Parts: sequence; C-alpha cells; structure tokens
Amino acid sequence: MRRILPGLAVWVAALALAWLLPGHLWHSAQPPPFPLHALIPTALALMALAAVPPTLVLLTGPSLAGRRTLGALEAPPDLVWALLLLALWPAMAGPPGWAAWAVVLLAASVPGEARWLASALPPETPFPAAWGKTALRASRRRALRRLIPRWLAARLPIWLTASLVAERVLGLPGLGSDWMARVAARDHEGLALWVLAFALLWLAVRPLERKVV
Repeated sequence: MRRILPGLAVWVAALALAWLLPGHLWHSAQPPPFPLHALIPTALALMALAAVPPTLVLLTGPSLAGRRTLGALEAPPDLVWALLLLALWPAMAGPPGWAAWAVVLLAASVPGEARWLASALPPETPFPAAWGKTALRASRRRALRRLIPRWLAARLPIWLTASLVAERVLGLPGLGSDWMARVAARDHEGLALWVLAFALLWLAVRPLERKVV
C-alpha cells in the first residue's frame, strides 16, 4: 500500500483541482455530449498500440533504440502524419474515418513507444547473447514483463489526450477532443470524471506489476 500512496496523492490532487474549477457560473460555453461512438475504435487503437511496440522490442531487442529508421519515423509530429493522410486521401472516398485516425495514431506513436521500451531493456552483450537465442528471448520476455505495467500506467493517459491532434485535423469528435472541449467549457464535473477514469486505469495496471516475479 505504501508504494502506491504517492501516486494516489497525485491523482487525488488532480481530482480535487478538476472538481474545484469555477464551472459555468462565469463561462457561457456548454460541455459537449460525450462521444460514445468513439469508445470502440479508440479501445481497438489503444490495444494495438499496447501490443505492437512490445512485440517489436521482443523481436529486435535493445538495439532497436539505435536504429536510424526508427528515428526517422519518430521525428515527424502527429500533425505531419495527419496532414500526410489528408494529402493522400482520395476525395471520392469522403472524409477520413476512424480507421484512418487509428492509422495516424499508430504511425505517430509506435516508433516513440518502441524506442522507450527498447532503451529500457538491459544490455544483451556479452550475456545473455552468448548463451544463444533461447536465453536471449527468455531474458527479453522477463524484462518486458517488468517494464510493460509501468509503461502502460505512464502512457495510457498520454495516448488518450494526444489523440486530440489527429481528431481535430481529421474532423473526428473523439476522446481527446472531448477532454479539451471540457477544459474550454470549464466543465468541472466532466473533467473530474476524466481524471477519475485516468486514476482507475493507473490503479488497474498496478496489480500487474506486483504479480511479476
């Protein structure tokens, strides 16, 4: 319990700050309806984002962090990927939908997340590389089992709010734009629910870390 007390204190402070915002008394904007239609595509995109970087790191190891190709893919900001999609999108196909949004989110996020995980892996030379591929894969799996819970706890809230750029450029009302719309409207109740959702995600990941041996 002592290990999670500092994190809980941060989330309680964030929840109190969101709840104590002035609200609508001096601000005329009204909060938008929650984009329920965005829940399923966002969940699918986040599951892919949680699965692809660890898989890449498991296959390539810590050397992935120094790949020039990965650095070239990581350099462009989200806005560039979204604008590239719009430039290549055929006009006859209509506006981009949630599948296109998921592609932009993955293209913008996977390289950076893969580098983070690869950089956090312990060195593999001379050991366990000298013991063969089986020992090498076992070492990577063990390290990733300890890294992934911390990685998810740190990155899930960022992924949700970072999706705002692609949503705004592609004209899709999603979870990231909902967060910012509630900030602009001073919707303290809606923001408090968002912070509570982030805190519950953080708490849900913590038991996974404690179970790792």
